[in-house]
Amino acid sequence: MAKQKIVVKVTMNSEKKSRKAMQIAVSISGVESASFVGSDKDQIAVTGEGIDSVELTSLLRKKVGHTDLVSVGPVEEKKPEQKESKPVEAKMQINPYDYYYNSHVVPYYYYVY
Repeated sequence: MAKQKIVVKVTMNSEKKSRKAMQIAVSISGVESASFVGSDKDQIAVTGEGIDSVELTSLLRKKVGHTDLVSVGPVEEKKPEQKESKPVEAKMQINPYDYYYNSHVVPYYYYVY
């Protein structure tokens, strides 16, 4: 099955009812994510695979209040745009003091007779 997106409009008068509506929406099997959408945050968008939209709507009507099924459709997946990659130029910086101090170092080897 393909992923689908269901948008449900719920009449929520208080913070308590909105929390309860979100808990019901998330509890249905197959739900991957749920969020509030719309200008008044009175709609719940649910995405996932194999979600029964009639079951979701009827549960919200029983537990929260008046509910309308706004839309059911496939999820629009955004494809990332491919950018042309430029080769990375590495610049090597030489510390002039490094050469000066390391050139007069006594070697760490010796002869054993």
